[in-house]
Amino acid sequence: MRVIAGKARGTLLKTPDGMLTRPTADRVKEAMFSIIQFELPGADVLDLFGGTGQLGIEALSRGAKSATFVDARAEACGLIRENLKRAKMSGEGEVVQADYLDFLTRCQKQYNIILLDPPYAEVFLENALKRIAEIDILHSDGIIVTERPLGKELSWDCPGFSRSKDYKYGKTVLTIFRRDSCGRL
Repeated sequence: MRVIAGKARGTLLKTPDGMLTRPTADRVKEAMFSIIQFELPGADVLDLFGGTGQLGIEALSRGAKSATFVDARAEACGLIRENLKRAKMSGEGEVVQADYLDFLTRCQKQYNIILLDPPYAEVFLENALKRIAEIDILHSDGIIVTERPLGKELSWDCPGFSRSKDYKYGKTVLTIFRRDSCGRL
């Protein structure tokens, strides 16, 4: 696993032992960042299911101003910190060990981009989208980037957001939600 583009291009990131974390494939990551490339410069990014930190680190490498990484597992948080050091970005990232819903409930910061790549077999994606729609943590021109497995429907429409088409890459589907410009959610 490596950083694909930007100032940390080519940096090898450490991967976890075991199967608790499923890193995003390079092909999917490349497609994701091609879709949102113009949103990245100067953005504050939330990587809500941090895992290895690769998505937030890729965002930082491509020009994001800051990234907050959230993961419930101490091992994952340690891995994210190590990968930030490898990419020479420790000062640009904040790592928070917390349950994603607890973090969203307490969050006082607003973000330009929220990355949601939760464990596939769970309902974390739906729950996170619902909670984000209920609170005000996304800037008025902000976006949410979701990743899910092919076959897992995401039928829920986010109130206050416009949904993009589904982008399919092998067995992975990306969907972008853009905050509507008509005001608060």
